[in-house]
Amino acid sequence: MRVVYNSFNGRYSDSPRAVHEALLEQAPDAEHCWLSDPEHAATFPATVATVEIYTPEAVRALESADLVVSNSHLEMDWAKRPGATYVQTWHGTPLKRIHADVLWGPPGLLEHLSEDVDRWDVLLSPNAYSTQVLRGAFRWEGEVLETGYPRNDVLRSPGADDIRRRVRRELGVEEGQTAVLYTPTWRDDAFWEGAVDADPLALDVDAATAELGPDVVLLVRLHYKLTGRMRPRTSPRVRDVSHHADVAELYLAADAMVTDYSSTMFDFAVTGKPLVLFAYDLERYRDELRGFYFDPTADPPGPVVTTSDALVEQLRDVERGHREHAAAYARFRERFCHLDDGHATERFVDRFLRS
Repeated sequence: MRVVYNSFNGRYSDSPRAVHEALLEQAPDAEHCWLSDPEHAATFPATVATVEIYTPEAVRALESADLVVSNSHLEMDWAKRPGATYVQTWHGTPLKRIHADVLWGPPGLLEHLSEDVDRWDVLLSPNAYSTQVLRGAFRWEGEVLETGYPRNDVLRSPGADDIRRRVRRELGVEEGQTAVLYTPTWRDDAFWEGAVDADPLALDVDAATAELGPDVVLLVRLHYKLTGRMRPRTSPRVRDVSHHADVAELYLAADAMVTDYSSTMFDFAVTGKPLVLFAYDLERYRDELRGFYFDPTADPPGPVVTTSDALVEQLRDVERGHREHAAAYARFRERFCHLDDGHATERFVDRFLRS
């Protein structure tokens, strides 16, 4: 069996990584190959075979595969081999509208991405809610494998504490400091029509860390489409962690999360740690730019703020806001994290290795 993997257009991460590591043990005779972005090539283990994404070599790898595992659209012109299986794991529980449901997009984009959807054989779903939404958004009538996200198994693993200590040490987060992971999503118009060097952050992270003092470190994780666009910062307590190989390690390293409408909130909730929603452009994002599948402010798992000052105030005592939203947080986890039991990868592998 030849397996080809892709994650976020050429990274060694996410659910394909979890599946790969499991298959190395459970299918020792399989041949594995990853599509790699040169910018992220250093994050791949030396023992992992790679080909550069968007090259003829990548096309040949895909067309020779028995199993393709990807967490995003493969935007290349390739023909799936007869008898091969293409599993689309996708990369997040949908809050913001996706694919055919978006409010706005460049002309021709939907048709282009739909060419990849036509190649899929199996679509993975992280929870019961997502199964319904993903079917509708992708106009998908094929098999849905509702397993939970393999990428989240590490959050419930016996080695989670060791990973937390290692990553905090690597990032220079000292004992006693609070690490806040900031994960803003992307804005479609700014990405497709804006300047390449436009600042992707609405929050002045230097000013925020100055106000919060030396006990708070801000870990900034840009959306994968925006990696590399963060401007240099002056604060020694701001870390750009956008190039960190796997965001799950950052979930473990962090003590709290700030996000806007990113699907990272659903994964981070597995940890049980505080969430704050920075919804500074809620109406525009909801009504004009992308749209939501549900109102994130109706029963939020943490405080919702719309200004930088209010966000800083929440972070001064993030545990207080967490306690005040405990019941809503529990409902959020019950709805979206019900399959995050540490065994999603096992369920995935069972589906494709059973006789």
